[in-house]
Amino acid sequence: MGNTRLRAGLAVVLLVAGLALTGSGALEDAKPQHVSTGSGNPGQPTGAKSDTGPNGARAGVPDAQLTADNGDGGPIDRLALNALSDIAEYWNKQYSKTFEGSFQPVTRFVSWDSTATQDRSVQFCRGSTYQEVNAAYCTTDQTIGWDRGSLFPQLVQKFGPMSVVMVLAHEYGHSVQAQARLNGLLTPNVVREQQADCFAGVFLHAVAAGDSRHFTLNTTDGLNGVLAATIAFRDREPGASEDEHGTAFERVTAVQMGYTGGADACKGITPKELQQRRGTLPTTFRPGEQDRQLPVDRPALTLIAQSLAKDFPIKREPGYDYDGIAGKCPDNTVTQAVSYCPSTGTINADVPTLAQRAVSADSGTLLSAVVGGDYNAFVVFVSRYMLAVQQDRKLSLVGAATAGLRSACLSGAYSADLSRPGSDPQLSVTDLDAAVSGLLSDGLAAGDVDGNVVPSGFDRLAAFRNGVLEGADSCYATFK
Repeated sequence: MGNTRLRAGLAVVLLVAGLALTGSGALEDAKPQHVSTGSGNPGQPTGAKSDTGPNGARAGVPDAQLTADNGDGGPIDRLALNALSDIAEYWNKQYSKTFEGSFQPVTRFVSWDSTATQDRSVQFCRGSTYQEVNAAYCTTDQTIGWDRGSLFPQLVQKFGPMSVVMVLAHEYGHSVQAQARLNGLLTPNVVREQQADCFAGVFLHAVAAGDSRHFTLNTTDGLNGVLAATIAFRDREPGASEDEHGTAFERVTAVQMGYTGGADACKGITPKELQQRRGTLPTTFRPGEQDRQLPVDRPALTLIAQSLAKDFPIKREPGYDYDGIAGKCPDNTVTQAVSYCPSTGTINADVPTLAQRAVSADSGTLLSAVVGGDYNAFVVFVSRYMLAVQQDRKLSLVGAATAGLRSACLSGAYSADLSRPGSDPQLSVTDLDAAVSGLLSDGLAAGDVDGNVVPSGFDRLAAFRNGVLEGADSCYATFK
């Protein structure tokens, strides 16, 4: 009998061929049950001017004096050119602080409408833009181009205007990496894309800090939106193409590396660094795994519980009640789908409600930031066990920025354990994508015992990533 596979993720057909970008926006589905606005969050993004302030284009600022070939002068092109102007201004000031030589800004831009008839299409990077739903940096002639007819309008509609800023910061990142000579001919594409995601994160930090002429970005819904679009542009079939960009987990990681670590962090993304970061994490589907899914039912939850007891043993193992959560713990506020009751030491679960997390309503949707799959459900169950682990260590279970983020972090550490050879169940390549999607959407896996979560999705994802990449000891050291 082989290992049970945890397979998560959507078989979504993304119509953006060869897209090299990350973006912004806000998830529109589930919201956190209880949002804590208290301070004292150890993972709070630094340098931000406002947690909950304005987000998007600044009012009353004149448009940049840039033009695009074939542009129509409309709001999408103006948004794109204002973003490109601010990005160039940033790197003109900052480039020499990290890299040798002087920065040379991109001077030619091309705009097109992918919905136009073929006779109205133009050339970009030696190819036709007919039905080209894309945005890209062309290494051949150092130009940046975008589809104003379909891609950018859909990004604005679904994720907001900062998604376009994120896309173009990524594309400009390819120019930065080329000028800095970071890569060789044999450098894998995924490394180049991770660097560009990272450079986008660097610029977004500058925007959040107030250092952008045309844009502002707050660190709650604004930055949450950026990360949502990053998830939307994940590889649906990781490792299946030489044009690999990375999983949602990897792309979010790269953006956060740039946001918190600056250009030096991006410079440090190399084939060796990526290999070390991946460790034993799966990078592609195993044979026959893509169409397999572990049902979210009592037997599966029992399997997860047995695995948790083995990997995170505690003196008093919790009891399990799979007959609902209502009225089971009068001393605490119950959390959606799964709840931990410290007074009885019991994990209560509403299994049908939990199972709904494994099914995405956005299946087949272009640019969806919602990743369904079994692990979107299981990670919430895991996080409630991690409250029992914290209770065993006599840690407080109350506090979104402490107990909540610690739960997310420990859930990440357990998730990484599932990638070890011989683990049963065993992590699939898109399971972490499902976890980060849920953490950004409603944050239930980052809730304290009463379901309180920090409003910053960035912090929730950073805590989970910390656990995946650094292990449980780092969780206890970071979230005190």
